[in-house]
Amino acid sequence: MSAGSSPGLTHFGADGAARMVDVSAKPVSRRAATACARVVMRPETLALIRDGRARKGDVLAVARIAGILAAKRTPDLIPLCHALALSAAEIGFAFAPPDTLEITAEVRTDGQTGVEMEALTAVGIAALTVYDMVKSADRGLRITDIHLRRKSGGASGEFVAP
Repeated sequence: MSAGSSPGLTHFGADGAARMVDVSAKPVSRRAATACARVVMRPETLALIRDGRARKGDVLAVARIAGILAAKRTPDLIPLCHALALSAAEIGFAFAPPDTLEITAEVRTDGQTGVEMEALTAVGIAALTVYDMVKSADRGLRITDIHLRRKSGGASGEFVAP
C-alpha cells in the first residue's frame, strides 16, 4: 500500500478523494483474468443465435468483436483503470440449452497491474451486444452472473472463484 492510501481501498487517498493507484513501483509480471456471464432467453431465441438466423446477422461474431474492443477500451469506460497494453483478449461462447448462452472473456498482459476489469468489461459488453442483436425477438432476455472466474499474476497471485 502506498503512502496516503486508505487500508483496503486503494482508489481512495487518506483524505477520501478518489485517485488512480500508483503502480510505478510494482514489478512487471504476466497477468491473466477470466470473467463469465450468462444470457438467459427463450429457447427459440437461443436457437436463432445457434442456427445463425437472427435478423441482424451473426450474433456471436459481432458480440466477440464487441467484447474484444471493450477490453481494449476499458480505461475509457472506468475512470480509474490504467491503460494497459493487452497481449490477448479472447471471447468464448457455450450453449447451455434450453435457454442460456454462457460467455467467457480471457484477457492477458505483461504489466504492473491486473486485467480483471478488462475481462469483466469484455464479458459485459459481449452480453449487451447479444441483447442488442436479438432484442426484437426477445425483450425478456436477461444478463446474469457476471463475475470474475479466475485471475493470476501480481503480488496477490492466483484467485479462483469458488
